[in-house]
Amino acid sequence: MTPDTQSIARFLSALHPYDAMEPEALHALIASFEIRQIAAGGEIYALNAPLDGLFVVYVGDVEIRDEHGVPISLLGPRNSFGERGLLRDGASLTSAQAITDATLLVLPASRFHAAMNGNVAFRRFFDRSRNDRPNKASLATTRVEALMATTPLTCPPETDVQSAARKMRDARVSSICVARDGHLEGIATIRDLSGKVVGDGLPFDTPISAIMTADPVTLPPSAIGSDVLHMMMERRIGHIPVTQAGKLVGIVTQTDLTRFQAVSSAELVAEIAQSGSAEQMAQVTRRIPQLLAQLVAGGNRHEVVTRLITDVADTATRRLLALAEAKLGPAPVPYLWLACGSQGRQEQTGVSDQDNCLFLDDRVTEADMPYFEALAQFVCDGLNTCGYVYCPGDMMATNPRWRQPVRVWRDYFTGWINKPNPEAQMLASVMFDLRPIGGTKRLFEDLQTETLRKAAANSIFVAHMVSNSLKHTPPLGLLRGFATIRSGEHKNMIDLKHNGVVPVVDLGRVYALQGKLTAVNTAARIEAAIAAGVLSTSGGQDLRDAYDLIAETRLEHQAAQVRAGIVPDNFLSPTDLSDFERSHLRDAFVVIKSLQSAVGHGRGMLS
Repeated sequence: MTPDTQSIARFLSALHPYDAMEPEALHALIASFEIRQIAAGGEIYALNAPLDGLFVVYVGDVEIRDEHGVPISLLGPRNSFGERGLLRDGASLTSAQAITDATLLVLPASRFHAAMNGNVAFRRFFDRSRNDRPNKASLATTRVEALMATTPLTCPPETDVQSAARKMRDARVSSICVARDGHLEGIATIRDLSGKVVGDGLPFDTPISAIMTADPVTLPPSAIGSDVLHMMMERRIGHIPVTQAGKLVGIVTQTDLTRFQAVSSAELVAEIAQSGSAEQMAQVTRRIPQLLAQLVAGGNRHEVVTRLITDVADTATRRLLALAEAKLGPAPVPYLWLACGSQGRQEQTGVSDQDNCLFLDDRVTEADMPYFEALAQFVCDGLNTCGYVYCPGDMMATNPRWRQPVRVWRDYFTGWINKPNPEAQMLASVMFDLRPIGGTKRLFEDLQTETLRKAAANSIFVAHMVSNSLKHTPPLGLLRGFATIRSGEHKNMIDLKHNGVVPVVDLGRVYALQGKLTAVNTAARIEAAIAAGVLSTSGGQDLRDAYDLIAETRLEHQAAQVRAGIVPDNFLSPTDLSDFERSHLRDAFVVIKSLQSAVGHGRGMLS
C-alpha cells in the first residue's frame, strides 16, 4: 500500500534528524520525498552506480553488501542508507537489495545536498566526517555500553500480542523485551508479530510468551561493538539484549551499528557462518594472517586484534557443530562445547592448535555416547582442516577423558583441588580458562562458580597454583640485557609468548582464583583483580601496561612477518628493536618479575 503525504509526514517527524528540524524546513523537505516500491529480491542500486538520492526504509528489509558481495548491514523500517555515496559525489561503494517487498522514501540528491548546506541538524547527522565520525576501527574499540539503548521497551510474559504491538508502535521501535522483575525471558520483534500472529492467524489475546524467542542470546555491557556485529551476522538477527548479573540493562539493534561497521573481520565471520563444509571454511581461515596484519596496521590494541581473530575460531566451531547435528541428527541430551587455552581466553593471534572439551547433561547414557564421540570427531577434524591443528597433548573432545557428563567434570575439579599434584596443577590451569562456545551454557555456569569457591578456599591448592605460575619467567639477563635462547633454530632470540605473554596469563589466572573472579580473558582478569582489591591499583596498572607493551610487540612482530611472506611465530631478535624499544621492553619484563615475586612471597599485590 502506497503511503500518503500525511503518513510520510508522521513517519519522518518521529525520525532523527527530521524531528530536530524546524517545522517549515521539515514540511518543505517532506514534499520532496519520492516513493519507490521494490519487490523482494529486487536491486535498489548496484556497486559503483551513481546514487540518485538518500533512501529511507518505510516498509520491508534491505540488505547492504560491500564490494565483495558480503552482507554488512541488514536494514529495516526507519533506517537510512546511501548517504555515503552522496557525500562522495554519487559513487556507491556498496550495493543494496530488497530482502522482502519494500517501500522506500527517496530524497533526491539535489534536495539532499541542499539540506546538507541549509540545515545544521541534518548536516550534523549525515556528515559524520565533520565531527565525530567513527574511523574503521571504532566498532572494534567501542564498548556495547556506549552503543546500547539503556531503556529497552519491556513487557511481562502474559502481555497479549495486541498490547505488545501497540507498545512497540507507540514507542516507534521494532522489538520488545519480555521480562519479569528485570530478568530477561525472551524477545519479540515486528517480524514475529507479522509472521506468527498475522501470518498464522493467531488471536490478538495470545500471550507474547507464545511467539517470543525464549532465552535469546545476550551480551554484557563490557562486550565490544564487533561482538554485536559478528553475532548478528552469524545468527541473522537484528536485536541483541544486553544483560549484566542476570538483569536486562539495554538493547543493541542493527540501527545502532549503522555508523559502526567493522567489515574486515565480519567478512570472515559471515562467510564461515554460511559455509557448507570444513573445506569451504578453510578457504576463509587462510586469510587470518592477513587479517592480523591489517588490524595491527590499523592501530588496533592487542586485545581487540586477538578478540576479533578468536571470533573467527568461535564461529567456525559453532558452524561445525551445526553441520555435525545436520549430519548426525539432534543430540540425545543437552551438551556444551567449551574452548580452553588462547581460544578460551579470546587471545588467539592467528591459526593455532585446538584445545576443547565437551560437557554432557547428567542424563546421558552409555547408549548416547557414540553420538557425542562422532560429534567430537566431526568438529575436531573440521577444525584441523581449517588450520586449527590437533592438540599435541590430546586436550580435545575426541579424547574420552574430556568428553564427560557434568558430574564427572565436577569430580575432576574436586580431585585436582584436593590433591594438587603436578598433573593436577597443569590440568587445573588449562581448565580455569574454559569458555563456552556452543550448546547449553547452564551446564557450566554453576560448576564454574562452585569450582572457584572451592579452589579459593583451599590454601594448599592456591599455593601450588602460585608455584605453577612462576615456572615461566621473563627473559631478563645481566647488565640490562636479555636472556636469549642459547642454541637451536631460535638462538639469540627471545620467546615473546612463553617468556613474555604466558607469565602475565599465569598471574591473571592466580588473581582470578584468589578473588573468585569469573573473567577468563587476561586483561579482563587484571582489571577485575584491581576492582576486587586482589591487586593494588598501581601494581595492576603497571602489570597492564607491561602486558600491553609485550603483547603489542608480539603482534607487530607477527604482522611484519606476514607482510614479508613469512609464517608468523613468537621469536624476536632484540637486535631488531631500537635502543628505546629494548629499554621499554626490558622495563616491562621487570614489572612482571616484580609481580611474580610479590605473588611468590604470599603478598599477592604490589603497592
